[in-house]
Amino acid sequence: MSKQPAIIVPEGCSKVLLHACCAPCSSAIVEWLMAHKIEPVIFYFNPNIYPQEEYEIRKNESKRHAASLGIEWIDEDYAHEAWRQDICGLESEPERGKRCEACFYHRLVVTARKAQELGIPYFATTLASSRWKNLDQINRAGEKAAQAVGNAVHFWPQNWRKDGLQERRNQLLKEYDFYNQTYCGCEFSIRTGSDSFRKQSANS
Repeated sequence: MSKQPAIIVPEGCSKVLLHACCAPCSSAIVEWLMAHKIEPVIFYFNPNIYPQEEYEIRKNESKRHAASLGIEWIDEDYAHEAWRQDICGLESEPERGKRCEACFYHRLVVTARKAQELGIPYFATTLASSRWKNLDQINRAGEKAAQAVGNAVHFWPQNWRKDGLQERRNQLLKEYDFYNQTYCGCEFSIRTGSDSFRKQSANS
């Protein structure tokens, strides 16, 4: 009996709008997509990142990565206040709590709209490459985002940690000498101690 591949390409998918949270997380995914004849278009939309100086560093690293491969890279506005409005009331939620899922949806619904605008039938996110994120939350947010645009585009729910991509990510991080952030991005993840959460999770 043949083993089912860990990464399953949706039928007819030859191009994908890839929401990228950062260069390290997108690097191995982009490499995999290109190796499997799927054209990635990187969409950088992360208004959750705080402060703006941190946002600019991560954005420039993502842009540098795309330029090195000659692939299309799209920058969306840094609308931090609009993001704050969407997570209002959830500021004290813990990591992997309701704030995170609201944040995922905020970013992915804009991604879905951009995919629809560009005529790209599939969108995915590099958020699903991080072991610090809840995959169920990401998938719910992605499916909800697709529904919000009338299912004109499809969300590709994929665990991008499979098929050795986590190990390859770590290799590419060193090869590119990427800036590697130590917290998720928002001011609330700093305040609630994402580093402490990560250390606790690593030991559990």
